[in-house]
Amino acid sequence: MPKDPLKSPKIYINRELSWLEFNQRVLEEGLNTDLPLLERLKFLAIVNSNLDEFFLVRVAWLMQRRAKGGRRRDISGMTPAEQLDAVGRRVHQMVDQQAAGVRDVFARLAEHGLRVWDRGQWTEEHQKSARSYFAREIQPVLTPLAIEELTPGPLLPNLQLHVAALLGINATPRGQSHFCGDKAGSHDNADSAAKIGAVPDERVVVVPVPSQLPRWVTLPSETETHLARVEDVIAANIEAMFPGSEVFDTAAFRVTRDADVVLQDDEEIDDLLHAMEEVVLSRRRRNPVRLTISAGSDPKLRRWLADWLKLRDQQVYEVDGPQEASALMELVERPGFDDLKIDDWPPQVPRDLIGADDLWEAIQDHDVLLFHPYESFDPVVKLVEQAAEDPQVLAIKQTLYRTSGESPIVRALARAAVNGKEVTVLVELKARFDEWRNVNWARRLEDAGAHVIYGVAGFKTHAKALLIVRRRQGRIVRYVHLATGNFNDRTARQYSDVGLMTCDREIAADAASLFNLLTGCSEAVGWSKLAVAPIGLRQKFLDLIEREIQASSTDRPGLIMAKVNSLQDPDICHALCRASQAGVKVMLNVRGVCCLRPGVAGVSENVEVRSIVDRFLEHARAFYFRNGGHEEVYLSSADWMWRNLSRRLELLFPVIEPGHRRRLIDALRTYFADNVKSWRLLSDGTYEKVACKGRRVRAQGKFYRDAVAAVRDAAHAAPQFRPLTRPKPEE
Repeated sequence: MPKDPLKSPKIYINRELSWLEFNQRVLEEGLNTDLPLLERLKFLAIVNSNLDEFFLVRVAWLMQRRAKGGRRRDISGMTPAEQLDAVGRRVHQMVDQQAAGVRDVFARLAEHGLRVWDRGQWTEEHQKSARSYFAREIQPVLTPLAIEELTPGPLLPNLQLHVAALLGINATPRGQSHFCGDKAGSHDNADSAAKIGAVPDERVVVVPVPSQLPRWVTLPSETETHLARVEDVIAANIEAMFPGSEVFDTAAFRVTRDADVVLQDDEEIDDLLHAMEEVVLSRRRRNPVRLTISAGSDPKLRRWLADWLKLRDQQVYEVDGPQEASALMELVERPGFDDLKIDDWPPQVPRDLIGADDLWEAIQDHDVLLFHPYESFDPVVKLVEQAAEDPQVLAIKQTLYRTSGESPIVRALARAAVNGKEVTVLVELKARFDEWRNVNWARRLEDAGAHVIYGVAGFKTHAKALLIVRRRQGRIVRYVHLATGNFNDRTARQYSDVGLMTCDREIAADAASLFNLLTGCSEAVGWSKLAVAPIGLRQKFLDLIEREIQASSTDRPGLIMAKVNSLQDPDICHALCRASQAGVKVMLNVRGVCCLRPGVAGVSENVEVRSIVDRFLEHARAFYFRNGGHEEVYLSSADWMWRNLSRRLELLFPVIEPGHRRRLIDALRTYFADNVKSWRLLSDGTYEKVACKGRRVRAQGKFYRDAVAAVRDAAHAAPQFRPLTRPKPEE
């Protein structure tokens, strides 16, 4: 340890390796034989999609820095090259484990009448059926590419499934093309495309698999469901596309390209809408960062593709099974196998809205806490829809970061604008991988007459805020909804988030100031109850942690409980270590990346880190400070990441109502009591499953049972609606 132990890399965990540990926990759910088979398959699919995004962004970022000769070490002391080497070793292990898990699930599914056939297992009847289907439904839409014969070489789209074939054809004099055009190099590597090994009559052709094709082809069976992968059907019949050629080998593959594209100096960009369209299009031409290919394919074919793409051996991943998460999810969502899925947990009426017939009056009466997905997201949608039609509503202001494909909230906002409401929407065009969707929504809202703001120069707007201005009994009342998650009706069924509806005048005034700030009509102000990043949110957290240190004593030690998706910000890590050194108990529930190493003697021995991986994605950000007995609870859109606190517009808001505070404190403690779906971070950076001792506690199960019980108990209680709890406005 150096003189200042807080500066030692030994107390920090590399961000990328920590994320891979999170994906390992997801994988462990896919390997968990206690789960129904299709639930296991869902988690195995998520492992695939997670790795796709990891390579698109994080690995691409590291490769950019290695290519520039960067040797700057991260907080854990690793250079970009060292990180890439460690990531490659870890991911190769993970891919093998995931493929083994898929094979195990497929074998067990066969016992229940859902059989996935490998190509080598097909019967003669299967072959005949596949050949007929290929000729009728597949071959007409395929476009084979002789990629070494085309000038310029074709661009293989990012993450699209392809089938490559190594063909033997009649020898062709050098410089002449057997297929078409003049012989030329590929788009990705002109030098490597001239030959494959020493055999002059071998050629590689690539067949893109259109995304419109179903990923599974039904094979004949009278009593069961028998399926084959579409890439296997193409590979088995590919010779029909090349008469007179011999097919030596085939392989399904996908190319992952660098998607870490950011706007440079976006404060100087005049047309952000057009600029974001260019960003989306530019991703199609970025450099490859990974090749996944069928396990067991011919080494010459594998090597040729890697050379053509200019990829190292470590960047080639052999996959024994489906390579696309979407293919696995098609099986998960297939109808008719409900006994192989988990039971549905229908969202319940929110506890604070049970018996409330009028949403406006309910929010005016008391703050409403929403705990999704255990409690329904419908009231949020209903609030915007009612505002669009209510003649008393004068204005609606909202931030949109990620929305669903056919968002009812966006439709309601457009309707409100058409109905003459003053509608202002900040659409964050820089929400990664949702840029195109948000561009389309922005245009639809503009066409309807809404004022659309395309984010704030230099920052992403990640805050989740809705403000409705309404006339009530001759007065102007502001209704506010703040949340930890997006205004997305679909993910609200899959993500665990918390929202708050309120008419609190100070919060409403702060929300109005926030929107004025976002629209450029004011400078940063002194906030009454909200804290905003990047203006002062990091400092707010540091002040709260420092206050806990000062309030802590031997007989009454301080306590910090925090629930975040990621912990990486160096200043926050330092502050939490100082709190640990001062005797403050630090209990962290971190879903994914955690760069702070717990259990280091003299530094972080009072820090405990848990992680929950269950049926719902843990997404809420909640913070508790004992504060010498004057307990405070906050909710936020922000994780404890440098990017969130420095380069994003984020919100932190207090939970004022004592009952809500107690409910959230109990929830934070329940996460730490979980001994079914909880993992503990060890000081070596790995995780171990929390042992189930005594009574079983599954946090998500308890939250759902509580939501059901609240509705059931309210049905037998009278009166159902509480009397006024908020002070009436002064006359």
